[in-house]
Amino acid sequence: MGRKKDNSRLRSKRDLHRLKWETARELGLEEDLASPGDKLTVREAGKIGGGMVKKLVEAGGKNLAEKQE
Repeated sequence: MGRKKDNSRLRSKRDLHRLKWETARELGLEEDLASPGDKLTVREAGKIGGGMVKKLVEAGGKNLAEKQE
């Protein structure tokens, strides 16, 4: 019997995918990310991932600050 996928897990995957594209766009790497093959270098992928982490940490900090108020 198959396992039903968790909607919140799917939603968070979709949100991370959206965040990845938003970060790539801000860094001017959207075309490299969109093109098939190995156009995206490790350095570029690291920039995108680092930008995503920075945004997630900022969002988490704001969320904690709101909960403490």
